Amino acid sequence: MSVASLISIRKDIALSENHILRYITFIVLYFSQGIPEGITRFAIPAWMAINGKSTTEIAGYGAVILIPFSLKILLAPMMERYTFLPMGRRRPWMLFGQFGIWASLIALSLVPQPLDNIPLITVIVLILHIFIMFQDIATDSLVIDIVPLNEQGKANSFMWGSKTVGMSVSLAAVSTMIGLFSFSAAILTMSVSIFLVMFVPLLLRERKGEKLLPWTRGETSPEAALMHVDSWGTLFKSFGKVIVLRNFILTLMTVFLIMTGMNLMNTLLPIFTIQESEWTNIKYSNVYSSFNLAGGILGMVIGGWFIQRFGTIRLIQTALVIQITSACIMAIFTGIWTNDTYISIFIGINCTMLTFLYIGILALCMQLCWKRISAVQFTFCMTILNLALSAGAALLGFLKAFMTWQYIFVVFGAMFVVAIVLLRFVNPKKHIEKIAILENRYING
Repeated sequence: MSVASLISIRKDIALSENHILRYITFIVLYFSQGIPEGITRFAIPAWMAINGKSTTEIAGYGAVILIPFSLKILLAPMMERYTFLPMGRRRPWMLFGQFGIWASLIALSLVPQPLDNIPLITVIVLILHIFIMFQDIATDSLVIDIVPLNEQGKANSFMWGSKTVGMSVSLAAVSTMIGLFSFSAAILTMSVSIFLVMFVPLLLRERKGEKLLPWTRGETSPEAALMHVDSWGTLFKSFGKVIVLRNFILTLMTVFLIMTGMNLMNTLLPIFTIQESEWTNIKYSNVYSSFNLAGGILGMVIGGWFIQRFGTIRLIQTALVIQITSACIMAIFTGIWTNDTYISIFIGINCTMLTFLYIGILALCMQLCWKRISAVQFTFCMTILNLALSAGAALLGFLKAFMTWQYIFVVFGAMFVVAIVLLRFVNPKKHIEKIAILENRYING
């Protein structure tokens, strides 16, 4: 069947009108997003370490490739302001990102003598991560634009869970293929999956009547035209109005506190298990990766159902209570620190609750976004989240200078108690009403 035939068959298929198609699409896109991240953030550093590269080289690689994750907020306004509306608000950028990821993986597979060309690998991975940012921002914004509020929690559970699974699968697959074949063969093989996934956004419209490709039939949908921001001044003025709303500020404070605590624990665990539980780094990595995969699957299965049944805030609060309880047990019963079973259970709880917290936080942030500037506003939320991750790692170093592990567990629990209190004052319904007022004022001038 020709591409033209496929396009003709799909002329009436639009993501905005089919919830099953939306779920499948976002699962596939986030799974594919996890594939390159599993390779670049985990498989390549492990491959470098196994082949005798120094800690300095590995750390240098890691520091450089993560730069784009800190610059997402600079890309979002450009993506909000400029797009090819006849193909949708987000889809052109999504295709651009997906194609760039695939092309970057091809380039990575062609690096000669890869162990002797780490600087070149670092540059290619840096570029690859820039394309991941384009795809990530476009996909998140598309969810906010076309998924009804009552479905966003379920969509987030599928998205984050599938990304976690994608990272775990790609890490295992690439590590195995490098051992059996070569670095180049492993990367080239994984690029095939990215190429196949590219057909998903290529053959599906955001809204009915839009173009699939620039040269095919179609036109700008009324919804996309209405939502488009036509000037930089209007964009930043709108952003300024929404970020000062009370519920949005409270949410950002809560997100910062939660994610600081979670990365405090994530930074603590490998050090704690090696120093206090007498584990090896290999044992910790195996246990952590297994529970991380399990947490991703549980998030996909349970997270969305829980949000639809009890609400986003209740999911976050429940995960926080479980984390507080497990931290208190670790602080009080220090004798279990050398018991492998109990420590493994604690790691499993941490991994699973982290997945649920991510799902809940992403869903809550999406609920609070003004669709007109969703790319900028949601990316701003994720920037705060990323700053919190850095703060969590730094906080551990500060606390360990004058505290024992026991008291650090107490601090961790106390941070989450404060987060639960803050969440009680967050009212998404009132915030949505405020956004409706802003939208009405925008339309009526």
